[in-house]
Amino acid sequence: MAFENPSRDEIKEILINAGNVAIVGLSDKPDRTSHMIAQALQGNGYRIIPVNPGVSGKILGETVYPSLKDIPEPVGIVDVFRRSEFTPEIAKEAVEIGAKVLWLQQGVINEEAAEIAAKGGLKVIMDRCIKVEDSLLIGKRS
Repeated sequence: MAFENPSRDEIKEILINAGNVAIVGLSDKPDRTSHMIAQALQGNGYRIIPVNPGVSGKILGETVYPSLKDIPEPVGIVDVFRRSEFTPEIAKEAVEIGAKVLWLQQGVINEEAAEIAAKGGLKVIMDRCIKVEDSLLIGKRS
């Protein structure tokens, strides 16, 4: 059966109950899309957790972790800014840490990753931008 994203109502519920959002592939460069989206999410009240093995220290004031397994607290959404071929391994880690959602950003599609995550009990969203969905479904929080 072909993959299908959750309904808009389900995505809205996912965003409302997001918890921590681990952003895999978050860049420390302000001109990168991942950085701009993470900053926008922070501005709308989300707690982001940067995941990038190539960066140490902090991004947007938050400690950077080399992998999902290194994050010492619960993660609700794993938001992925990596090429599609890297996502099955990320999906496995998301299952291992007990995340609730695997979110592959716009342009990132991998059926194997979706299957791994779904079998592990995660909701899966592919080829959608979390910032766009948040803006459309929730809007600016006060």
